Amino acid sequence: MSLDISTNALQTIATKVILSGSLDSDTAPSLDQRLDLILAGKTNRLVFDMSKLNFVSSAGLRVIFKAQKNVEAQGGEVVMVNLRPQVEKVFEIVKQLPSWSIFQNDAEMDDYLQVIQSRAADQS
Repeated sequence: MSLDISTNALQTIATKVILSGSLDSDTAPSLDQRLDLILAGKTNRLVFDMSKLNFVSSAGLRVIFKAQKNVEAQGGEVVMVNLRPQVEKVFEIVKQLPSWSIFQNDAEMDDYLQVIQSRAADQS
């Protein structure tokens, strides 16, 4: 199965990475390359939208965790939104789920990003 990756900026403070299909050993390298390009642009917040992701393997997890490590090293954070039950279960199994910010839908995530942006504006 293939993996489609699209991105867009969210409220100028985050990059949303929308994954569709299967994130496995065949497709993980393309996501890794795409994330390297995004992170080279000094993005300090990544939002993974997984509403159309059907499958994630350990190779896919490694790419996501690598991105998380890189973003956190820059003082940022990685969040996930719209996890499908089968994908959420994988994160539960590897016991990473509690340490991540997970949102039920885009509206909840947008509210969170608005608070972050407001805090940043208040500090300027």
